[in-house]
Amino acid sequence: MRRVFHLSAVFSMLGILAFGGGTAVLPQMQEATIHTYHWLTDGQFRSIYSLGQVAPGPNTLMVLIIGYRMAGALGALAVGLAFFVPDCVIALLANRLWIHLRGSPWRLAVQRGMAPVAIGLMTSGTYAMARISIFGPVTSGIAIVVFLLLMWRHQNPAVLVLVAGLAHLLLRPP
Repeated sequence: MRRVFHLSAVFSMLGILAFGGGTAVLPQMQEATIHTYHWLTDGQFRSIYSLGQVAPGPNTLMVLIIGYRMAGALGALAVGLAFFVPDCVIALLANRLWIHLRGSPWRLAVQRGMAPVAIGLMTSGTYAMARISIFGPVTSGIAIVVFLLLMWRHQNPAVLVLVAGLAHLLLRPP
């Protein structure tokens, strides 16, 4: 039961910090789950993140897998509630305030100020995942090809994930 409480405390903090999407808290989540509490290894975190990317629904559902891995169904439930409920409450309150500030110069200032913050947080999350996912010429090549494909022309991410996974299976060194 103590572990469930600890998971709830960590993931409620992460949920509140998830400004700009789940990618924004990946560095914090990685730090907490791998380095601070030693709940996961780099490889396990990478696998759980990858599963979250290909599963239907929001990729932040990966937190449920972490909770389940650490404390079973009760852990998954506790982490899910801790990660998503505070965000829902904050979003509801922010939405009410946002409507109230319609036409206010503060609203435009907040909008313009938060966009770079969200982009910075998402970039930080992308960098954190790249550090544990790109570890050789094959994975570097796959990352570059996927990046170029997405920059050149919009592709279905699910197709890219499947093709990249197949490419890694075929090209990885023995």
